Amino acid sequence: MVLTDETDTDAIQRSPDTEVATGPLRVVICGGGAGGLPLATMLQAKAKRSGISVTLTDPSATHVWKPLLHEFASGSMDTGAHEIAYLALAAWHGFTFSQGPLEGIDRKTREVLIGAARDDSGLEIVPPRRLPYDMLVIAVGGVTNDFGIPGVKENAYFLDTAAQAERLHREIVRACMRANYEKTGKDKLDICIVGGGATGVELAAELRSTTRMLMAYGLTHLDPQQFVRLTILNADPRLLLQLPEHIAESVAKILTGLGVRVLNSTQVTAIEPGAVTTRSGERLHSDITIWAAGVRAPQFLAGIGGLETGRLGQLVVTPTLQTTKDPQIFGLGDCAAVPWQDKGGLVPPRAQAAFQEAAYLSRTIPRLVRGEPPAPFRYNDLGSLVSLGDAQAIGTLMGIARGAGIRIEGFLARLLYKWLYKRHQAALFGWWAVLLDSFGRWIGSATRPRVKLH
Repeated sequence: MVLTDETDTDAIQRSPDTEVATGPLRVVICGGGAGGLPLATMLQAKAKRSGISVTLTDPSATHVWKPLLHEFASGSMDTGAHEIAYLALAAWHGFTFSQGPLEGIDRKTREVLIGAARDDSGLEIVPPRRLPYDMLVIAVGGVTNDFGIPGVKENAYFLDTAAQAERLHREIVRACMRANYEKTGKDKLDICIVGGGATGVELAAELRSTTRMLMAYGLTHLDPQQFVRLTILNADPRLLLQLPEHIAESVAKILTGLGVRVLNSTQVTAIEPGAVTTRSGERLHSDITIWAAGVRAPQFLAGIGGLETGRLGQLVVTPTLQTTKDPQIFGLGDCAAVPWQDKGGLVPPRAQAAFQEAAYLSRTIPRLVRGEPPAPFRYNDLGSLVSLGDAQAIGTLMGIARGAGIRIEGFLARLLYKWLYKRHQAALFGWWAVLLDSFGRWIGSATRPRVKLH
């Protein structure tokens, strides 16, 4: 890995390679998530008139929308039906896709180091390579923060990728099958979810809904109401600190009604096989432990290319999303510490923030190419919605007045929650394609089980 710590540059400049300098300005985007992929499609749509070429990289061959991971883990959605091949997206939109993980940045030669792409068995399918860039966008997202707590990495499940969600789902199905058919006398499956944010809350509600459905598919020796025992262990004094307190209280009541035990102000100090230990010394039995207790930037970003990173490993960026050490490198999404212009602090790690940052950069990068100064990024908080399984959801939509919010819940909230995913799909395919796809899925639902059974 080659790392350089060049002095700050004051302007966007092309590579000194004279053969390429007369061609399109090369924009490389590392990370094809909720920010990186929409940015690639939006920039490519402007490529001809802006004089740029777009290359997208990602370690995976397929894209899934990360807010769906809890539904993949519960089995209420089939991963295979919602993942999209990056190569196909690249062909449809006209950008270039290069599979592999970001491993380094050589700022002196303006090249990004991409590691080998591997299949599920670990076999190398694309060798490591170096991609030249004139502008680089780092949008690699965030990962679950284990806070260095003993046993988390070894004994807990994470929900950072579709593969991890699938692994968790298969383990829950296997546990139910074993208890039903082996008749070992085990009449309880304890699942502990560590973290009282949106991921933990949504996963608990979805698991309660889908495990009850799972029992209806021939698991006659299990009590659908009592077999799965769900517990949320939350270090904060209440659930969902990012939402108003009255919303969090309503969510807590709904979870209690679903039979989910919520333990607030409970800090986990260690995770062992089959048990979770708290600061108070209590040792809770847990057959399956899921860690959803915070977000940080991936470890490999620390010091990459000599760029500045913050406390949670995020790239420190200016109000124009340019990194503080190099204005030709941008950061967006969960991996970037983006200043919140109106409220102070940092923009929260949400899919809506990543999408807004992508839209901003799709306008800003062509301005920089033309030599025009960019305006700062301003985050527009549209509110938050929390899915609680089946047709339930609850949350706030921001009103016209700054800071005002409208509470919504039930079917309407669930509809709006689904609309967020449809909007993401529309950014990739257009609304007509999304409408046709939704109609096809509705027709096909008549021949599919309501929960994934494998």
